[in-house]
Amino acid sequence: MEDKIRNLEPKVLWNHFADINAIPRPSKKEEKAIQFLKEFGEKLGLTTYVDKVGNVIISKPATKGKEKCIPVILQGHIDMVAQKNEGVDFDFEREGIKMVIDGDWVKADGTTLGADNGIGVAAAMSVLSSDDIAHGPLEVLVTMDEETGMTGAKALEAGKMKGKIMLNLDSEDENELTIGCAGGIDVSITGNYEEKKVKKSHLAYKITLKGLKGGHSGMEIHLGRGNANKIMNRILFNLDEEIGIGISYINGGGLRNAIPRESKSLIVIKENDEDLMLKYFNEMVSQLKLEYKVTDPDMEIFIEEEELPARIMKSFFMRDLLSAIYSNPNGIYRMSPDVAGLVQTSNNLARVFVEGGTVEINNLTRSSVDSEKMDLANAIKASYIRYGADISMTGSYPGWAPDPNAGINKVMSDLFEKEYGKKPLITACHAGLECGIIKNNYPDVDMISFGPNIRGPHSPDEKVQISSVNRFWIFLKNTLENIPEV
Repeated sequence: MEDKIRNLEPKVLWNHFADINAIPRPSKKEEKAIQFLKEFGEKLGLTTYVDKVGNVIISKPATKGKEKCIPVILQGHIDMVAQKNEGVDFDFEREGIKMVIDGDWVKADGTTLGADNGIGVAAAMSVLSSDDIAHGPLEVLVTMDEETGMTGAKALEAGKMKGKIMLNLDSEDENELTIGCAGGIDVSITGNYEEKKVKKSHLAYKITLKGLKGGHSGMEIHLGRGNANKIMNRILFNLDEEIGIGISYINGGGLRNAIPRESKSLIVIKENDEDLMLKYFNEMVSQLKLEYKVTDPDMEIFIEEEELPARIMKSFFMRDLLSAIYSNPNGIYRMSPDVAGLVQTSNNLARVFVEGGTVEINNLTRSSVDSEKMDLANAIKASYIRYGADISMTGSYPGWAPDPNAGINKVMSDLFEKEYGKKPLITACHAGLECGIIKNNYPDVDMISFGPNIRGPHSPDEKVQISSVNRFWIFLKNTLENIPEV
């Protein structure tokens, strides 16, 4: 299959993408990919710099006749979201991505694909390795750890780059030119609880929830897809309301920027409540399947008897925790009053882990308005005050304020209209692009983001459209060839 991927057009880009995808590169584990990029730049004889955290900057002189053009930065990130379907045997720290072709799309075999942002990085590499693309002075910036905190962009030093236009290659719709994005903050809850012994006259049941669509917690939060942590908590809360239950563990979700698709829990009930519990459980499953039949048609929720655990959470802790999670905001908080259809503020309840006396809950709160971001973060905090947990707010990063008058906007908009016979959608997005962070140290750089069609990012459904990659590549080349002079 790799040979078929490498023979797709444009071959230069797909070959670089295949090279990248052969290297394990989950967030915070990008060492091999960083070394690969360093060697790539050096083999081309280009000035290559790796900073103290692992960001890579490769510089290429202007082609003949383009020396007076405004210097351009091509920017992307090397890390990828590591998500796989249940039952898929795959080690993101040791294996390369297994790619498959499905019609006009490339996807992975049961895992995330890494087109976010491997395709963008591959495009930048293709420009660096080319000898037939006209361009002015050029720098390629590849950051690390974008997906789990943007720590690469945050650590980027001022004064290392000379570019005055930055083309961020991390967008996911070929019909859009993005000129702004949301900021974010991680809201984490940790705590401890007391346990009690389980009486032998009780029964234990494992509840499994899987098959949700999941996806990008920014770009796809408006689609109303099920959040496994919220759905599982709803089941547990209502079962406790109806018959009274004990909880041994809850384990749901994972990465902060991925809508959680799966959750498991182990509950304990009295023997004589078995029939009533199963009745209520089946009624809830029917209700949930009806509610999510459009957004999550493959959702599965089932229950099976398990061996009785030795200990469960004490009842008053359990009820306080379930109530807190129930009131934890999730999904859209406010739509933008300025931009039609744009989510302004949202939250993703990304992770719920409860076991052995320990609680860990993680949220990613996003907003293009910083004060509203903090308002929602405080609303989450308020949900857990009664529980007495430790609440931290970390990893805050700014949004990217749109500049509709930036010169690159018109250049690319005119090129798009000439190429496709229609105007692009110039918009802001609810994802956390690195532009706002980079702009802190490079305030005079005009920035814009674009890319090919990528669907299902941050989930094993991720795929990239082959034909749109070719169009994206042509558009990138045309843009570089039409950058104006200083």
